[in-house]
Amino acid sequence: MPWERAIWVVKIGGSLLGSPELERWLEIFAKFSDGNIVIVPGGGLFADAVRDAQKLSKMSDASAHRLAVLAMDQYGLLMASMNPSLAIARTEMEIDERTWQHRGIVWLPSQMVLADDSIPQTWDVTSDSIAAWLAEKLGAQHLVLVKSDKPDESELCLRMMTKTGMVDQAFSDFVINKTFGRWMLKKTDFEYFLEGLSTNTLAKVGSSLKLH
Repeated sequence: MPWERAIWVVKIGGSLLGSPELERWLEIFAKFSDGNIVIVPGGGLFADAVRDAQKLSKMSDASAHRLAVLAMDQYGLLMASMNPSLAIARTEMEIDERTWQHRGIVWLPSQMVLADDSIPQTWDVTSDSIAAWLAEKLGAQHLVLVKSDKPDESELCLRMMTKTGMVDQAFSDFVINKTFGRWMLKKTDFEYFLEGLSTNTLAKVGSSLKLH
């Protein structure tokens, strides 16, 4: 059974690639993580390439899913290269080791995700759901989705977020009845965390994702 840690699993959307905000977020997580931040990379343009390849090849959704998870690895490697203070982890054991080293962690998901047959291999499951899956597995305290933008509300309805494509189709299934907090931030919200990371700041700035 997972145990509760003061860990934030933070999914950084692929849409942040090329924006100055991405570098700032990585600086903050590298500086203040103390082993408590696990970054989950989105797919971004790497996953878009998989979608294009599927159209050209007519590969199955299951094959496309596997390639899209590998695309997340690519974005993760890119982010880690942008800030050498961040450490890469592929397994729970490596995450534990980086936590003990007090490092900010970039998780490369392919090894763990592709080994779990319970995760549906469809486009309904993207990095949002995979981040939620990891949050449960680690017994994390909070799941945070950093998007390019979000509605300016303190609470967001997951049903509406799914309908508008702000989160993937399977996301609700991965967070229902889970104990971790669920939050959404926009890319410019990094400015509220320049002095450190705290749950109080997260609650003031972030939008809580509610099932109703």
